[in-house]
Amino acid sequence: MPLDLPSHSPMNHLQIDKLHGAAKSGHAELIRLGVALLFIVGIIFYTALRGSPPNIMLIVAAVIGAYMAMNIGANDVANNVGPAVGSGALTMGGALIIAAIFEAAGALIAGGDVVTTIRSGIIDPEQIPDLQTFVWIMMAALLAGALWLNVATAVGAPVSTTHSIVGAVLGAGVAAGGFGIADWGQVGTIAASWVISPLLGGVFAALFLYLIKRTITYRQDMVAAATNTVPLLVGLMAWTFTTYLILKGLNKVWKVDFLPAVLYGLAAGVVVMLVLRPLLKSRQSQISNTKQSVNKLFTVPLIFAAALLSFAHGANDVANAIGPLAAINDALASAGELHGKAAIPLWVMMIGALGISIGLALYGPKVIRTVGSEITELDQMRAFCIALAATITVIVASQMGLPVSSTHIAVGGVFGVGFLREYLKASHARTLDEIKAHHPEDDQEAIEAFMARFDRATIQEKGLMLAELKEQARQQLDPAHFSKMERKNLKKVYRQELVKRSQIMKIAAAWVITVPASALMAAMVYFMLRGMLLA
Repeated sequence: MPLDLPSHSPMNHLQIDKLHGAAKSGHAELIRLGVALLFIVGIIFYTALRGSPPNIMLIVAAVIGAYMAMNIGANDVANNVGPAVGSGALTMGGALIIAAIFEAAGALIAGGDVVTTIRSGIIDPEQIPDLQTFVWIMMAALLAGALWLNVATAVGAPVSTTHSIVGAVLGAGVAAGGFGIADWGQVGTIAASWVISPLLGGVFAALFLYLIKRTITYRQDMVAAATNTVPLLVGLMAWTFTTYLILKGLNKVWKVDFLPAVLYGLAAGVVVMLVLRPLLKSRQSQISNTKQSVNKLFTVPLIFAAALLSFAHGANDVANAIGPLAAINDALASAGELHGKAAIPLWVMMIGALGISIGLALYGPKVIRTVGSEITELDQMRAFCIALAATITVIVASQMGLPVSSTHIAVGGVFGVGFLREYLKASHARTLDEIKAHHPEDDQEAIEAFMARFDRATIQEKGLMLAELKEQARQQLDPAHFSKMERKNLKKVYRQELVKRSQIMKIAAAWVITVPASALMAAMVYFMLRGMLLA
């Protein structure tokens, strides 16, 4: 006999609340899906009205390009704004608005007039037998790249959209022309970037965070230290960001060589530093001597970083969405002649810009949360280090000719910051171990007095104090008394993990299989398209 719960039963209310929550989540998902479908339908009608009679192949390519653009917005933009959101410098809504505006602006203003028709030269266009095969390769690459990004976004894994489309072009090209069509040396350099990108990003981010700790947060007067150091750090960020924006964001509309770009960036950095230093000194008395107050000094630079990174990303990565579409449009309009580069019409650029913004607004928050808060805990200082490391790594790697991914660099920076925190935490625990080991176990007053002096000491003074303790132990002037319970607790501290290992495995696995997965998908899609259109 079923149990009939009264209407006022707590269990009944709990079940109703769960049903309401599930229904609310379902409604939100339906709204997102509806908006995405409206965008796709709009693309279909607009593309159909452009030709008389409508070109079915171009309509299908435009739809797939729009789908790809939405998936880029949903997945790849997270590395630009995720750290700022995770640190609290930006709300999720504010980040979505800033990223959408600057991604679209970067795509439309500096997205370029032409794109290469075969992405990164990984397949030989001369081995493509005819126009029809070329169109099928591009359509299969677009769809497969978009499908893989969709899968990665669904599981919350930030992956490289460039690697997705490169893998897809490779897979479709091999399916059409055999293994000899591919440039395997180029594929090898792309595979090498799976390791190079996150390592460089992680090392640079960890170095900057350690620099901030040594020059600011490890000082007794953090406010005075911040007043001197923060203008230098923000000036360095202005220098690198201006250089990055000129080289990577505006290179399609303003051609500047590397050295002049660096000098322009240096001038911008000096101006920012000279303006910020007196401003901070005038407010020094209003800032409390706490880490939280010092953290807030990095909030505004982080907001600018999110905006500028989004602009540069829109200018560069819009080609991943619309490059194959522009190539198809060029091929269909040129009466069968294949070109090495294809012009980008404004309507194609608009599809890319709008698609990225819509995909970001609808499905971006999931991956943004992964980057911003689900790998390690971020504050404004740590997020600042990640943003600064990302720009410097891209500039250095570009000049060295290394193929790196901005997504891999940013996520590697998050991991680098997290692992540095783990190391410093364990190091601090070992220091406490040494201090307690050189005091009698029951002399808590002596331990507390030593710790009070130790906390007030500078880095150099702390080293001297620890050296004196070790010398006392060597001379057996102060035998150690250290309880088993304390040793057990300290071992737990040593093992404390501030980076979620499950996220490492998930993201690393997604990175490694991105190129082969998108290549396999593209080959399957190519054969399906070929079979349907030849039937």
